[in-house]
Amino acid sequence: MTDDSHPLRRRPDDAGPTAGWFCVYRSARRNQAADAAFMLTAVGIDNFMDQGEGFQWQLWVPVEQARAASHELELYARDHARAADTEAPLPEIDNGIRGVFGYLAVIWMIPVLEGYGLLGPETLTAGRMNAGAVADGEWWRTVTALTLHGDFGHILGNSVFGVVIGLMVGRNLGSGLGWLLVLASGALGNACNAWIQGAAFTSVGASTATFGALGMVGAFMWQRAGHRAFGLRRSLAPLFAAFALLAFTGVGGENTDVVGHFTGFGAGVLIGLAAAAFAPDALGPRRQLWCGLAAIACVAGAWGAVILSLG
Repeated sequence: MTDDSHPLRRRPDDAGPTAGWFCVYRSARRNQAADAAFMLTAVGIDNFMDQGEGFQWQLWVPVEQARAASHELELYARDHARAADTEAPLPEIDNGIRGVFGYLAVIWMIPVLEGYGLLGPETLTAGRMNAGAVADGEWWRTVTALTLHGDFGHILGNSVFGVVIGLMVGRNLGSGLGWLLVLASGALGNACNAWIQGAAFTSVGASTATFGALGMVGAFMWQRAGHRAFGLRRSLAPLFAAFALLAFTGVGGENTDVVGHFTGFGAGVLIGLAAAAFAPDALGPRRQLWCGLAAIACVAGAWGAVILSLG
């Protein structure tokens, strides 16, 4: 609202650019007017912005919707002011470095073991994602496939992306719990991908998990970050940023498993929303350590299942 007039008290300079429009909001800042416009659009009130005299941004609505718009803007301003008083930043649980080192150790251990002849072609093939085999009960492939890569460029790319996202995971959810949930999002993403793609589909790579981490962090921050209170656009900013990064990095390349990236991202969003329901910082270092060990045990157990399946 502006301080110089009530939005429903029409003044001579409130005459709209066309008959039937009414100015309900003015602000010297374009982003504030845009947030108000976004909010009105979200509740189904037609509107548009223009720049009036004195470089003030004006928000116009149809006359018949002016009273409803005024009411929504008053509620918006009241909630905005109340939430600003209670905003608190998310606690940083740890620096995320230990989780990143653990991630790199797991995915680089496979080519090292292969190089020493400890993992043969038959074992590696049995660890690949195979939709038909997963449907037949070989669930471990949804995990083991995350640790396999096609070539050096593939594993290098997932290493870099995983480090960047992994640091955010550790800071928001902890290096133990965070990476356990990343593993869960990758496995769930692979299972959904197998169901969508059909029995002949095969794949390898940690990208399903790293995009799961991206979706998880975005959803978690959306639910828990203090800036949720500062308008609808800002409240959705973490999710929009995560999805934009998915769209920018997850759909290119000749052999890119686009469906897997999206299923991993979707699984991560669901897990992030669930994780936001409690306080990961309350776990403490000891429980974070146990969660990290549980993630490593899951990977080791999946590879153990591969070896047992080969007899």
